[in-house]
Amino acid sequence: MAIKKKKSPNTKKTTKNKKSAVVARPLSKQHMPEDYSISLAEYVKGGPERLITDADKRGPKQRMRGFESTYQNIIDYIVRVTHRIWEEKNIGYIYDTYQQNSQVYDDYGLQLGAKKIVTDTTHTINAFPNIQLIADEVIWAGNDEVGFHTSHRCIIRGKNTGYSKYGPPTNREIDVWCIANCVTLDNEIFLEHVLYNNSSMLSQLGLDLHEVAAKLAADRPAGRSKKSAVRQSSSRRGVIKPDLVTIPKPGKGFDVDDFVRSLYQNVWNRRMLGALATTHASNLVFHGPTDRAFKGLELYQAFLLSLLAMFPDLVLSIDEIYWMGNDKEGYLTSVRWSGNATHAGNGRYGPPTNRQVYIWGITQHKIVNGRISDEWMMFNEMDLMMQLAGALDEA
Repeated sequence: MAIKKKKSPNTKKTTKNKKSAVVARPLSKQHMPEDYSISLAEYVKGGPERLITDADKRGPKQRMRGFESTYQNIIDYIVRVTHRIWEEKNIGYIYDTYQQNSQVYDDYGLQLGAKKIVTDTTHTINAFPNIQLIADEVIWAGNDEVGFHTSHRCIIRGKNTGYSKYGPPTNREIDVWCIANCVTLDNEIFLEHVLYNNSSMLSQLGLDLHEVAAKLAADRPAGRSKKSAVRQSSSRRGVIKPDLVTIPKPGKGFDVDDFVRSLYQNVWNRRMLGALATTHASNLVFHGPTDRAFKGLELYQAFLLSLLAMFPDLVLSIDEIYWMGNDKEGYLTSVRWSGNATHAGNGRYGPPTNRQVYIWGITQHKIVNGRISDEWMMFNEMDLMMQLAGALDEA
């Protein structure tokens, strides 16, 4: 039985003004790149240093109506915009590449508008003046009509020599990774979901995660409320028996969309963890939040069990999925997901609090011969710990 795909609203501008609000349009299979001619692997051939200096070697030209002519394709746009803002410290370039009323969801909630992004970026660069954001992968889909969807995985490195909201400089080095899923149209990012692995960063700075979470929860960050964060009524969870669906097998015409949706339904929602033996390679390489990294299906299964044990009524929904590739070369997928749950079990977050929480994440997969060989999963772990510390309690 196939999983029904959620419908999304059409993209439209509310007025003829370019700066008016935009809603992301859903993608279909025709929007998925069928090869890797435009990919990060092709883009960095010959060394990443040439990306900034050699305009003739930035990959094939792609139609990018409304974008600055300096950009060859969407990979070039994402990599060089990031470099110009962060490494070159042209923070104000955000005003040219983010819509003035853009929406950015991160570990601390919804950030509205380019001005807020400028403020947050200035804060981070001040804390880490030598910061680097190194592109590790960019999965993309779409075009200049429906919008380019990109899932940018990068490695963040720097030394904390400046003040931040977490306190005075620690003079410690950080090496963390993040995933930023953006939707871009007419040279402007208007929607972004980004997870910076803040829990890993804070650990590397020598800070106690539970103490930081409690402090941030007490500060009650602006824009967060219990009503807005817990988006699904708890009465809907655990009432209906989840369907068990058939997971597509590898072969000609492999259905990536159905494969991923069936996997999430069977493993996360139906708790059929034995299905992992048919969907993942036995030597799976996994990267997760707060420096969780391991190899092997047994360890991956144990990690999933730990989450399901802490949040027994957790049900995940796929909010967005896109991919690139083909049966021969394999696929790269980006999956954005979310769900509500009750903290009713023991685990790394302490004894049960029975608090309702909202969990969301982004997962990238590398699929070879119908099996997932590599997985990068990030979720709002620091935000989750803040919720458990009471950040969403009613005043």
